[in-house]
Amino acid sequence: MKKIVPALFLALTLTLLVVSASFAQADTLHLSMTRDWGYGGFNNDIQGTFSMIVTGPDNLSRVEYYIDETKIGEITAPPYRLQFVTDNYDLGNHILYAIGFTSDGQELKSNEIAATFVTPQSAGKFIFPILIILVVAVLASALVPMLTSRGKLVSLPMGTERKYGLGGGAICSKCHRPFALPLLAMNLGFSKLARCPYCGKWGAVRIQSIAKLREAERTELKQAKGEQIATETEEEKLKRQLDNSKFQ
Repeated sequence: MKKIVPALFLALTLTLLVVSASFAQADTLHLSMTRDWGYGGFNNDIQGTFSMIVTGPDNLSRVEYYIDETKIGEITAPPYRLQFVTDNYDLGNHILYAIGFTSDGQELKSNEIAATFVTPQSAGKFIFPILIILVVAVLASALVPMLTSRGKLVSLPMGTERKYGLGGGAICSKCHRPFALPLLAMNLGFSKLARCPYCGKWGAVRIQSIAKLREAERTELKQAKGEQIATETEEEKLKRQLDNSKFQ
């Protein structure tokens, strides 16, 4: 009996801690911020259109939104999301937070978010270099394969099993032969711009599964056998039939 009492006391204490933690978590107000349009970069610099989003207890009935000590808006029904434009406020460092009110009269303050409002020109100093890097990368992904594979065709027997590597494989829309895609192949949405190493034609191709690529290998082997039979002379055809009859 003496051993049971401490165990029950410990279990009761743990239960109370879990319940109190649940209530404490339910009575908190959390503020997050999303970029709807504009720039959000280094050192908490932001410029453009953003939204302040609040989540809280189920009985949350009203939320006030603040930038520093200035109330910028109020939402009285979920979702508790308020959009604002940084250009409408002074440049520099600001503290963003929200205050929520529950139906039973509680007042809850959210966490704070520090942000620095900058001018569009300042944001452009960071955006334009990134855009230039992206453009250069896209051009490189298109030009490098063109220059490295220019004029070179691969001679590979029909039906040969390929290794497609990290870039995956595609099927040429002209000669219908499967080939490995280079890692730097230019993206065109759901397709990639690539040159077939067998016929030398450029085109937009899609990455195919290994099952479809193996099926294409078998198909080209059947086509090769069919072409070989079609180009036989009468003498070669008669010899092949005699050879086959030996096995029968």
